[in-house]
Amino acid sequence: MKNRPLLSLIIPAYNEENRIQKALNKIIKYLEGRGYPYEIIIIDDGSSDDSVKVINKLSERYKKIKLLQNENNKGKGYSVKKGMLSSNGLYVLFSDADLSTPIEEIEKFFSWLRCGYDIVIGSRALEDSDVQIHQPWYRETMGKIFNVLVRFLAIKGIKDTQCGFKCFKREVIPSIFTRQTIDRFGFDVELLWIASKKGLRTKEVPVQWFNDSNSRVNPLTDGISMLYELLKIRINDLMGKYR
Repeated sequence: MKNRPLLSLIIPAYNEENRIQKALNKIIKYLEGRGYPYEIIIIDDGSSDDSVKVINKLSERYKKIKLLQNENNKGKGYSVKKGMLSSNGLYVLFSDADLSTPIEEIEKFFSWLRCGYDIVIGSRALEDSDVQIHQPWYRETMGKIFNVLVRFLAIKGIKDTQCGFKCFKREVIPSIFTRQTIDRFGFDVELLWIASKKGLRTKEVPVQWFNDSNSRVNPLTDGISMLYELLKIRINDLMGKYR
């Protein structure tokens, strides 16, 4: 415990050669200024560009960066699970590589984690959320429809399950992530469903957020897949896979 990092930062990455260096430089500059021990675990999800080369070069310079690699493209959920189960920090945050939610927003989470919450998640849908750059209207509309379906079929009381900025206490990670079955975009809902089944406390916190126009999420095909995954969560639960 004495040598354990306070924070582990998990970043799934797929073909991120054009922005991962800028993001990591920003993250490291910020965390070095905070003064607490940390580690950064990047999971390359079978990139076909020079992402691995860029990350390896950075890890030679910054020893707190660790690279894990998937042999081929497995999905964001698979990559996050791999990173979370490889982490060492007292608090473990996963964040998107585009830093749509700035790393500075983690400071809002610590007080909630210290006062008894097991999981703290960023939200773009609360009254005090600060969405600086919005998604195109059709993405926002489909996101709102998906959130309604989530509340109807799975998780009640959470307005935004899909913001890629979520932090977990070390001790709850095994009970959640060893039961995760969804490898792609529906994994966020599954994690929160498992946490609810385990009686864990989750806090939704408003964060600043910037849409990245280079997002790879297809609102139609990925939306259909996520709906299927919502149904899969309910079926998994009926089959006892989350016990």
